[in-house]
Amino acid sequence: MPKSIHSTQPPLKFIPQRFNPFILQILHWLLPIFLRFRFRPWLPAGIVQVEAKNAEVLAELYQQFQAGKIRFLIAFRHPEVEDPLSMMYLLSRIVPRAARQKGITLKYPIHSHFVYDRGMTLWAGNWLGWLFSRAGGVPIRRGRRVDRQAIQTARDLFANAKIPIALAPEGGTNGHSGIVSPLEPGVAQLGFWCVEDLQKANRDEKVYILPVAIQYRYVQPPWTKIDWLLSKLEADSGLPVPEIGESAIANSEKIYHQRLCRVAEYLISEMEEFYRRFYHQDIPKTAPTEESSKPNQVIITRLHRLMDTALHVAEEYFALQPQGNYIDRCRRLEEAGWGYIYREDLADIDSLPPLKRGLADWIAEEADLRMQHMRIAESFVAVTATYIEEQPTAERFAETALLMFDMLARIKESTLPGRPSLGKKASHITIGEPISVTEYWAKYQTDRQASRQGVSDLTAELKVALEKLIG
Repeated sequence: MPKSIHSTQPPLKFIPQRFNPFILQILHWLLPIFLRFRFRPWLPAGIVQVEAKNAEVLAELYQQFQAGKIRFLIAFRHPEVEDPLSMMYLLSRIVPRAARQKGITLKYPIHSHFVYDRGMTLWAGNWLGWLFSRAGGVPIRRGRRVDRQAIQTARDLFANAKIPIALAPEGGTNGHSGIVSPLEPGVAQLGFWCVEDLQKANRDEKVYILPVAIQYRYVQPPWTKIDWLLSKLEADSGLPVPEIGESAIANSEKIYHQRLCRVAEYLISEMEEFYRRFYHQDIPKTAPTEESSKPNQVIITRLHRLMDTALHVAEEYFALQPQGNYIDRCRRLEEAGWGYIYREDLADIDSLPPLKRGLADWIAEEADLRMQHMRIAESFVAVTATYIEEQPTAERFAETALLMFDMLARIKESTLPGRPSLGKKASHITIGEPISVTEYWAKYQTDRQASRQGVSDLTAELKVALEKLIG
């Protein structure tokens, strides 16, 4: 397991947004390079094309926003880390072009504030926090029950900023262009707060949430690269690597599926034994039999059992009770781990006596290790038994294989600079119809129980809308 943190760290400070139009203009100039290389010049394949459907809907919303008639929030799907780049291309290139074609006059900048995970700056570096701040970003600690400073900032921007705000309602990436993860209620809640804030200020703008779906497709199906990746997974796992002829590479979805299942079953078996032997977990050695006629379902059942075990090991250490779905449990564990590492209870770490500093470092290092159990489970929260069978495309094979790559990389402390690139991709963005939050307000404002139901109903409608957009 990787040991990336060896000592206690200062508290994670809130990074206030300091939107700077000049910095935004520089980002717009550099955007084609970022899309192609994603800060990795040694991996030249990236996003070479961005397309959008119904961009005129967004252009019209910006026109009404700039005229002071509406407020709106962009709720976008978040399958991959490239999504912010796709969204920036949409707003900086595609929407202005659609506006010109429709004869719509818009004021610069066509941009949005956005909410991002505070943890991104931990693995990318402090420079990312500086950049996101100048681009109008608001950091949030996802595992905190209430991140008051982040929520209040986002709420104020939604109601009062000169540009809209964007948020991923799934809360994080799931690695699947074709699956929408459970949505967090924050988007709906922000929408209702915006209506409330406008009414208190005697303003009559309407409030909308705009669903936006992002999907990625390879320009050319990278079957040869997928074969290479599967071979690497097999070799790293200690499995024999089959030899496949060139003619079979482009026409052997069944073979690829069998290889994926073989690697998955082997990894699950190894991890089950790992938790039995070293963490004393009671995991049955026999495979589930209730779905024995469906091998894929058996693998998924074992995977979910393994994820539950990994989360339980971490929760036991942090004295947490399992609550909610896998994503909820991962978020709570992340926040608990950060509490042990980024110590808010220590005023000055450097002034601690050696004994206390040594104990604090010990706890920080062990907390980081325990969080790795959560990271393994986090990689597979969206995996299903039928994802590939429903559409055996190169994209779905690649997504599943890359999730396995992530898991192995975490375990072996890989020195690879992130995921391998499998080929040039196109980003396909579909803009849905805006959902009126104002229309929900009558139900929401009656009483506390009705307000919860209003948030739940609006979140459910948003999820349905996003699922329809990805087809």
